[in-house]
Amino acid sequence: MNDENWKEEYKRWKQGLKSFQLKLLENGAQSQNQQWLINDMWCEWKALAIKRKLNKIAGSSLLIDDPWEEKESKAVQAPFE
Repeated sequence: MNDENWKEEYKRWKQGLKSFQLKLLENGAQSQNQQWLINDMWCEWKALAIKRKLNKIAGSSLLIDDPWEEKESKAVQAPFE
């Protein structure tokens, strides 16, 4: 986890980045709105980096899930009598 190369790590870790996001990461912001987008990506990178570090410390047996991340709900079916 290194703040100097966060953009490269973010590109590796985050799949499916839009072309404008990649362009912002490579060229930098030209407006305040673009800087807000970069800041949002940095915050997401920081959260991913912390999560990866905690998982590494805890070992592979304990995975920390984000409680706000949407997951598929598995419907429980009652057995038929």
